[in-house]
Amino acid sequence: MTTATLCEFALAETFDDTSLSAKMPESDASSTAAPTPETSLPETAAATPPQPQKPAVQPSVQAVLEKLFELYPALFGAHFLPLKLGVFQDLLAKHPADFSRDSLKAALGLHTRSARYLQSVAAGNLRHGLDGKPVEAVAPEHVFLSIVELFRRKQTRSRADLGGELYTRLLTAIEASGLNAADYLARLPANLAQGNAPLEAALAEHGRRQAKRDALVSAFAASGKTPGEFADMYGLLERDVRAALSAAAVGKG
Repeated sequence: MTTATLCEFALAETFDDTSLSAKMPESDASSTAAPTPETSLPETAAATPPQPQKPAVQPSVQAVLEKLFELYPALFGAHFLPLKLGVFQDLLAKHPADFSRDSLKAALGLHTRSARYLQSVAAGNLRHGLDGKPVEAVAPEHVFLSIVELFRRKQTRSRADLGGELYTRLLTAIEASGLNAADYLARLPANLAQGNAPLEAALAEHGRRQAKRDALVSAFAASGKTPGEFADMYGLLERDVRAALSAAAVGKG
């Protein structure tokens, strides 16, 4: 994967058309260009460089965004929700008189690159269709990309080392994915995964937790006890035993 924007990787699937990965305006490149592994989260942040003036939203794009809000306030209103894959085609098909292909592409690109949208994806919210109903989970790699992009933007405004905070967010996302460390890593863009210390630490901790859960599940299966009896026998909380059993069942599924 090249150093195209992080969001282009995810949004190409949202648009369901690889030709629609919108280019960021040159004047906004400093806040959207993908970081290299070496510079994604430096150990000591450099002084914040002066930020270029962002261009005003073009009237045609602003009009499309306002129309999207009018038509679908649950998706484009006060709270942004991840959009289903192929929503671009759905909108064109449903509203041919309201949207042109180019203006809709630009508006959706602006919308899905916004911090509020990325935060919704990073939180693991489900993708939604135009009817407002959830249709599918966001792919783990898209959650990862959104988290990394949000932290990259935050790091450019901060002198603090945000690696620890990023580690915590990534560990939560990896645990929620239901994947083992190797399978999770295999889904990520190599140029963002290699040399990413917070990611490596999160994957290692996830592996340790998974091994501990596997050992607990094996011991439980051999014990012939109920979850409550097993928890009492080993001085554990029953809820932790049930959570480990539930996680194991999800992993097998």
